[in-house]
Amino acid sequence: MSDLVARTGRLQQRYEGGCRLVAGCIPFKYRSSDESSSAKSEKIVEVLMINSTRGPGLVFPKGGWENDETVEAAAVREAIEEAGVRGDIMLLRAEISVPQLYLVINAMQFLGYYNFKSKSHRDKFSPEGSCKAAMFALLVNEELESWPEQSTRSRSWLTIPEAVKRCRHLWMREALEEGFCKWHDRPIASPSSSSLDRH
Repeated sequence: MSDLVARTGRLQQRYEGGCRLVAGCIPFKYRSSDESSSAKSEKIVEVLMINSTRGPGLVFPKGGWENDETVEAAAVREAIEEAGVRGDIMLLRAEISVPQLYLVINAMQFLGYYNFKSKSHRDKFSPEGSCKAAMFALLVNEELESWPEQSTRSRSWLTIPEAVKRCRHLWMREALEEGFCKWHDRPIASPSSSSLDRH
């Protein structure tokens, strides 16, 4: 049994323009390819998906973004509650030059906003079930042995092509293919608690 407890209820839920605001992430890790016997083995990206509680297929952790947290904190919380993983939201590195001073700025990078309709989350603030999800890339550094939703969720580490095939929702597939894959091809910085580093 987990000491962590999942948040429930809609009292703190954020809405904007008739849409329920959602935060989620694509948890990922690297593993070395087994095919290469050379010292320079290729790193393979694997993403973590969980079973849907509402039907077949797999999903990424996501849930309501609440008033007392940042969108990044909500995405990290959902990864812990639904998938039982902890990690770091990845940053994009952008170099800017200021006269006589060179700075490297790490800017929080989300993969994008994705709109979808929820059949199960309709209420007076979003009667049509409209949702707007901010999705992030989360580099996993810990898999928990127990987590709040482990009795209803199982985890699967998949390569990106496997994840595309098994993804339940079109919008999540788009977040993976058009958000994560394009993001992953850009230069990325190590996760950092500091938003400003000197060169």
